[in-house]
Amino acid sequence: MQTPADGSAPTSSDRAAPAPADEHPYPSHWEADVVLRDGGTARIRPITAADADRLVSFFEQVSDESKYYRFFAPYPRLSAKDVHRFTHHDHVDRVGLAATIGGEFIATVRYDRIDAQGRPASGPADEAEVAFLVQDAHQGRGVASALLEHIAAVARERGIRRFAAEVLPSNTKMVKVFTDAGYQQQRSFEDGVVRLELDLEPTDRSVAVQRAREQRAEARSVQRLLAPGSVAVIGVGRAEDSVGRGVLRNLLRAGFTGRVHAVNRAFTDDATAEGVEGVPAHRSVRDIDGPVDLAVVTVPAERVPEAVAECGEHGVQGLVVLSAGYAESGPEGLERQRELVRQARSYGMRLIGPNAFGVINTADGVRLNASLAPELAAAGRVGLFTQSGAIGIALLSRLHRRGAGLSSFVSAGNRADVSGNDVLQYWYDDPDTDVALMYLESIGNPRKFTRLARRAAAAKPLVVVQGARHSGIAPTGHAGAATRLPHATVSALLRQAGVIRVDTVTELVDAGLLLAGQPLPAGPRVAILGNSESLGLLTYDACVAEGLRPLPPRDLTTGATPEDFRTALGAALAADTCDAAVVTVIPSLGESSRKGQGETLATALRAAAAGCPTKPVAVVHVELGELAEALSAAASTKPRAAAARPDDRPPAAPPAADAPPPHARIPAYPAAERAVRALAEAVTYAQWRHDIAEPGKVPEYDDIDERGAADLIAGLLAKGDDPHGLTLGPDDAGDLLGRYGIPVRPVLPAPDADAAVDAARRLGYPVALKTTAPHLRHRPDLGGVRLDLADEEQLRRAYRELTHALGRPAELRPVVQAMAPRGVDTVVRAGHDPAAGAVLSFGLAGAASELLGDTAHRLIPVTDRDAGTLVRSIRTAPLLFGWRGSAPVDTPALEELLQRVSRLVDDHPEVVTVSLEPVVVAQVGLSVLGGTVRLAPPPARDDLGPRTLPAY
Repeated sequence: MQTPADGSAPTSSDRAAPAPADEHPYPSHWEADVVLRDGGTARIRPITAADADRLVSFFEQVSDESKYYRFFAPYPRLSAKDVHRFTHHDHVDRVGLAATIGGEFIATVRYDRIDAQGRPASGPADEAEVAFLVQDAHQGRGVASALLEHIAAVARERGIRRFAAEVLPSNTKMVKVFTDAGYQQQRSFEDGVVRLELDLEPTDRSVAVQRAREQRAEARSVQRLLAPGSVAVIGVGRAEDSVGRGVLRNLLRAGFTGRVHAVNRAFTDDATAEGVEGVPAHRSVRDIDGPVDLAVVTVPAERVPEAVAECGEHGVQGLVVLSAGYAESGPEGLERQRELVRQARSYGMRLIGPNAFGVINTADGVRLNASLAPELAAAGRVGLFTQSGAIGIALLSRLHRRGAGLSSFVSAGNRADVSGNDVLQYWYDDPDTDVALMYLESIGNPRKFTRLARRAAAAKPLVVVQGARHSGIAPTGHAGAATRLPHATVSALLRQAGVIRVDTVTELVDAGLLLAGQPLPAGPRVAILGNSESLGLLTYDACVAEGLRPLPPRDLTTGATPEDFRTALGAALAADTCDAAVVTVIPSLGESSRKGQGETLATALRAAAAGCPTKPVAVVHVELGELAEALSAAASTKPRAAAARPDDRPPAAPPAADAPPPHARIPAYPAAERAVRALAEAVTYAQWRHDIAEPGKVPEYDDIDERGAADLIAGLLAKGDDPHGLTLGPDDAGDLLGRYGIPVRPVLPAPDADAAVDAARRLGYPVALKTTAPHLRHRPDLGGVRLDLADEEQLRRAYRELTHALGRPAELRPVVQAMAPRGVDTVVRAGHDPAAGAVLSFGLAGAASELLGDTAHRLIPVTDRDAGTLVRSIRTAPLLFGWRGSAPVDTPALEELLQRVSRLVDDHPEVVTVSLEPVVVAQVGLSVLGGTVRLAPPPARDDLGPRTLPAY
């Protein structure tokens, strides 16, 4: 029979009585912006009663075939009753979402809760029928897949665990949407209809599918900005020195391969007739005949909304906004920036900026310089992202001087929309980028950045320098989730993800040059050779300081010829005892010997390096700029010739026949410390790449009672009075930890000496007497702990001394605990950071470690490999492994404890903090002497939720 239609497939409510008006508040947290498969954006939001006209208009634009596929029968139009029914939802048992662009519907999805017989139901029924309808013009853009992610998240929030859908067998596109989602599913065929049932609990496959779609969509959105077929520069002023006119000239000078348009509403009739700088001129983007892929906006901030509206109405795909006057200027500018992002996304456009420096793409098929840089850098294999225009200028200049070519450059300014995460997604599978360099002043979403960085670093080196890391103040133009973690912790987590974290822009360039031009070293053994004994010794010392293993320097003497260098370097690289080589060079004595020395020596070094292309080579030179220039000549950044008109460009010059291969581009450094630091970073990164080839495992332990722990947590939270959570008492904390195989040595209160003696009898001598008052806890320097009390007499004496020296028992809160075997005191902690997620921390106990900040961190869940490296990564780790003849302690037991704590926090997000202090690690086994646990409602896991752009 025919069924009413709301823009989705038939559901049980299509056959039910009209639903009542909205019964629950509008769920604004369901609103989200998403990036679609083709790189455009759409907004997903709940359908409301105010959407009646939009729904009718949307339905009218759907083809008869699509309607038939969704409703199994012809249904040409919606009745008033249909419209009312399908725009009124209770947001619990009946939910409808719409994907919109420009405020108009392009797709809808809805679910209706049903009981076991398929009838409309309310909770606790946990199944719902779901159905979609996508406008024909927007099919194939991944709209339905994005809607499925969001409606599934809504359903889980409302207690629905399964979706059911009926689809015609010939509707293969919709069947594919369900089957490709990655959820556990069952499929049946009955009465000519395919019935699909999906379990909505996220699986490893569903998360992997979601993240793969996220990567493709976000990469495509950046690719549309970096490789447009046509560009309009909005704000090309009459003044020769105007920003807009400068950008236009930069585009033309670079030889952009697409169409270029100049736009300014003040253009005269003569200007629009004759053009500007040889390109068509228009008063409005609307006047342009043909598509515009990218608009570069340079008008004052108050005129930007008008320009964005014109771009959106014309179908422009993306914006680069150079205009200033936004969040960097204060609260009013911040609101202006938020409105800019909302406006751009409403038209499906992505945005770089505002307050941006611009973008560059050196690919021969593009040659885009939509930036304030007057010259296009030569093509190369390095991608560069900055949040600061000033730092962007400095980096472009330094890379130019050092002979490094670029693949792409993005200076995102206030990064209101497109961020470093998006650019990472693009670089991940960009065939033109081998090394990624990033200058960041803030990391808005460390959890996502770390995830993306780990994947990107597995494919190509990622070097990051972070500004404003000690001020604690992010630039005012940047918005994002705040992290409570100190910079050192964030840096450690980034290194865990394979990021090469450097401290200065100089180190950023130094490391980038080595990684772009040389292979990764197989180990830390470094051969040193050169014509200066002193410079060789400085290089040796620098290697030792960086943790490398240098071989004794080989002095070739100041009379060494280029042939001597070639022979020595070739022999060093051929030796099995060498993983990399550093060549040190000072000028030869005598004018005749110095003439042409740089080019001749560069040729000799390249020839030697070519004989062993698997080992990296770096050069340290003193006052030999000619040598550095000759070594980098293959990557010259001299600007390419370009015609003044976009339709008269010279063809790209082929590479010179005698140009050295990429591996022969040997980086040169003016100081030994800089060369060795770059090499050390390459060694560390290469080791990380080797380690991830055999990833560790998150262990399973048979004695873990996950279900019992969940029930205990739920009961404790239910009894708590504070909605923000509660700190467990010793008994409850011990009970919870014990369910994960983490026994805590019991403590008994000792409010007086007799109680202390009674506790000692129950626990057994020897015992420890400790104060637990907050102001004395973990302060052994104040004498609040007495150890190895062997009998009642010693215990009573210690009790008297303790109370006499520190105060009354009521103030000290003394306790008695059985002595643990002697060992090394350590501290294990875990907690949830609002931005980074769950983090496990480890260090030795005591004021010295705390003062020096000697604590290591890993993201949860922790694998067996992570636990091993965590224990060994603190500076005081030798104390665990037999330092100065002491007996090594049981580090395998310590690693197991770390993994059990990780499992507890990962399995139960309600466990927001765990602190085990101290953990005494003995020669055999360990003892947890104190444990505190805090529970709270689980924090949002945005990494497991549906794909969304940051809210604005």
